[in-house]
Amino acid sequence: MRLDDLDPSENVRDLGSGGRGGGGGFPLLGLLPLLFSGRRMGCGTIGLLVVVGLVYVMMSGGGGGLLGGGGGSLAPTQQGASTAGGTGAKVCNTAERLFSCRVLASTEQVWGKLFAASGQRYQPPTLNFYQGGTQSGCGAATSAAGPFYCPPDHGVFLDTSFFDELQNRFGAKGDFAEAYVIAHEVGHHIQTLTGTSQRVQQAQQRAGRVQGNQLSVRLELQADCYAGVWAKQSGRLEPGDVEEGMTAARAIGDDTLQRQAQGTVVPDSFTHGSSDERMRWLRRGLETGDPAQCDTFSGSID
Repeated sequence: MRLDDLDPSENVRDLGSGGRGGGGGFPLLGLLPLLFSGRRMGCGTIGLLVVVGLVYVMMSGGGGGLLGGGGGSLAPTQQGASTAGGTGAKVCNTAERLFSCRVLASTEQVWGKLFAASGQRYQPPTLNFYQGGTQSGCGAATSAAGPFYCPPDHGVFLDTSFFDELQNRFGAKGDFAEAYVIAHEVGHHIQTLTGTSQRVQQAQQRAGRVQGNQLSVRLELQADCYAGVWAKQSGRLEPGDVEEGMTAARAIGDDTLQRQAQGTVVPDSFTHGSSDERMRWLRRGLETGDPAQCDTFSGSID
């Protein structure tokens, strides 16, 4: 992606190190309280799927809904994120952070324009960098959870070490694969601003586990589509970027991760969508550039 000419976003915070799950510890153990807390963990936990696959194996549960149905946001807590290392573009002080800050700046431009076209004012999210672990308005999380979006904070939370995981473990290389991860989380912010996330969470509270999972899948696929819309509208795609995005979407599909972790696939336990579904909806956004084409809640998602 061509982002070098963009000034980094100012809507950035450095939360420092939470001392959880970093430096050779056991990040999985740090995440277990979240997994079994009864709170929904659906909004944007792309990297969490890696850990979930491991939990499937450890608990021998056959993929039986360890995320409590997924899809909605984590429940708000009394303690929100605290700023440790400063705010603003000055915290974009590594190559990985600078790239992330520029991606965020591009999403601000695109979604600002799209919201303005419909007579609305876009309120951008905050990108929160952390290392190892952090405390958010949705509770504690470790870097093993991967990037996530917390609605009470209107914030995307990112430990940039996940980019190494994305490349080395999943084989999803390239800058657009990384940008897709951030844009997906911003997609969850769009869902919060439009009220979609809240409506899905309310519906999940009335639904059974399987139906709740299906709603989660639709929410996640819409965020994938919104990521594609941003990429198309940004005008910054280069040759090979679409292929990088498709590789990333394929690598983090529920069926692919379950097959790698446990050798079997349990569709009723999907919370983010199959590889084919994630690729399809990301591509729809990339091809149309139209958020109106990202309605995953009407009709089939196939």
